Amino acid sequence: MDPFPENLPGSPGPGASATAREQVSAPAILLMVTAGLGVVMSLVGLAQAVLGLNQIPPQLLDDPNLSQYRSLFESVQKAGSFSNVITLLLSGLTFFGALKMKNLENFGLSMAAAIIALLPCVGPCCCLGLPVGIWALVVINKPEVKSAFRG
Repeated sequence: MDPFPENLPGSPGPGASATAREQVSAPAILLMVTAGLGVVMSLVGLAQAVLGLNQIPPQLLDDPNLSQYRSLFESVQKAGSFSNVITLLLSGLTFFGALKMKNLENFGLSMAAAIIALLPCVGPCCCLGLPVGIWALVVINKPEVKSAFRG
C-alpha cells in the first residue's frame, strides 16, 4: 500500500505533494530548532532550581530593609520553576507539531505548533519564534499546501 496516497481520487497530484513538502521544509525545521532551544533552556532552568543555583542570596533575604519583600522573592522563585515546566511542555508540543508539519501530517497540530511559536515568553526568544511562526502559518495556509496534508 502506498504510504503517500497521492494517487487516490480527489487527492492532489504527485507534484503537488513534493511542492508542498519543499514549501514547509524550512519553516518546519526552524520551528524544530526554536522548540529545541526552548526545551534546552527550560531544562537548564529546572536543573538550576533542583541544584539550588537560582536561590536568592541569604544576605538579601536577611536585610531588614527588604524583609517585607521576602515572600515576594520566594513567590517569584517558585513561579520561575513553574514557567520552566510550562515552557518545556509547550516546546515539546511545538517540536512534535513541527515534525508533523515537515511530514505533511496533522494540519491542526501543525497549526498549533506555529501559533505556540508566536506566543511571547514561550521558548528562549520571541525574536526567533515570532517570524518563524508567522512564516509557518503563511506557508501551511496556502491552498496547495493545506490540501497536501494528511489527517
